[in-house]
This record gives sequence, C-alpha cells and structure tokens, in this order.
Amino acid sequence: MTNGAIREKYPYLYETHLHTSLGSACAKGSPEEMARACKAYGYTGIFVTEHNWNGNTAIDRNLPWEEWVDAFCQGYERARAEGERIGLDVFFGYESGYQGTEFLIYGVDGAWLKNHPQIEEAAVEEQYRLIHEAGGLVIHAHPFREASYIPETRLYPAWVDGVEGVNAAHSNTRSIEHYHPDYDKKAAAYACEHGLLMSAGSDIHTTDLWGGGMAFRRKLRCVEDYVQAVLGGEDYVLTNGEVWYDKSGRVISTE
Repeated sequence: MTNGAIREKYPYLYETHLHTSLGSACAKGSPEEMARACKAYGYTGIFVTEHNWNGNTAIDRNLPWEEWVDAFCQGYERARAEGERIGLDVFFGYESGYQGTEFLIYGVDGAWLKNHPQIEEAAVEEQYRLIHEAGGLVIHAHPFREASYIPETRLYPAWVDGVEGVNAAHSNTRSIEHYHPDYDKKAAAYACEHGLLMSAGSDIHTTDLWGGGMAFRRKLRCVEDYVQAVLGGEDYVLTNGEVWYDKSGRVISTE
C-alpha cells in the first residue's frame, strides 16, 4: 500500500505522546507552540502527556495535591485553548513514572486525579486497577529504552493494556538522543508474545516534529473515543513519521 493510499484510508492522524515545557522539565516547546506545530504538520489531534509526580515533572512536588493537579493540567489546558483557536483537537493524558519505568495513561482527567490522591503512591498493579475502574487505558511507554534515568528494564504484561511499539524517538532517522530502532523491534515482539495492543507516538518534546502517531478512519471526538477504539479493536495504523505499520507492527509502507 502506498503512503498516499494509507493517508486516504486513515485520514485522521493523532500524536499520542507529547510533552510541553509547562509540565515536563525535559520539554522545550510551550503548550501553544506545540499545538501550532502539530496543526501545521497535519495532525488532527494530540494527547498532552506530561511527566507526572514520579517522573521528570516541571511542577513543584511540594504543592498540596489539589494545587499540584491544577498546575499539572495547565499544559493541557493551554494547548487545548490554542487548539480550539486553530482547529486542533487536544486531549488529556499523562506519563506516569515508576522508578524509571513509564506508562502512558489515558481516560482520566484532572478532576479524577483530585478525587484519587492514592494514585500518587500507587504501585504498577494498583495503578492499573484504578485506571481501569475509571474506564481508562494503560500503555507501557518505550519498554526497552535504555537511558541513564532507567535503571533496568521492567515488564508488566499483566498490568498494562498495551505497549508503545512504535516510538519515533527510537526509529525516526531524524531523532538523535534515543535513536535505536531495536528498542521498537523488541517492543513489538514483546507485545506479540503477550497478546498486548500496540500504540505509536513520537515522545516529542520540541516543535521539531517527527510525525509519529496513530491514524484512524474516523475522527476521535474525545479521549474516551481513543480508549474505546484501541481496546475495542478498531482499525488503525501506526507510524514513526517515516514508516507505516499495521496494528501488529508489520510494515505496510515506507516513505
């Protein structure tokens, strides 16, 4: 299948893994800058997934819980406001950290976080239970990445819904810091071995976009649509911005 045919069949492209400088200490683009860059690239929508309290957050960890949540959600709120102005859908998510292992969380919001302060101290198993009770989705982000902040590879096949099998930071040839295509190959094989769903995103921190993400046949109305589409087996494709894959990680087209 050609790239043009893929985009015609799956016209709605979403960035599922994006950070802003307001919520993630490692990011350089403001919420407004990230939204405008993604709109210019051609994304239909983005998920703002800031690093949480156990990750590389830019939010003061000493704030009381509710104040912390309010500050944590500001990156999403500002990106959403800019998205409404320019015609880009912006959805809330976050990237949770557990001793260097990270998970992408979708399907909850700031109000839910405020009402569930126990999530701050939750282990991986409890996180999965709480997010599932809320109707959410847990994706193991870049499970085989090797980096100074990741002391060891930890795998939790029973406590996630899926795996980020395509991370553009690993496999897009314009990536520098984490470029290592084998990380994605291992993630796809792991997902296949355990019957886990696969997602794709860029893990983008600046406005120099790679174009990774997931493309659907229909427009997603809300984050719940995304959760239901992934868990319900809806048809979608994955990309690192250069190569297109089916849901099992099989290459279906290259640039």
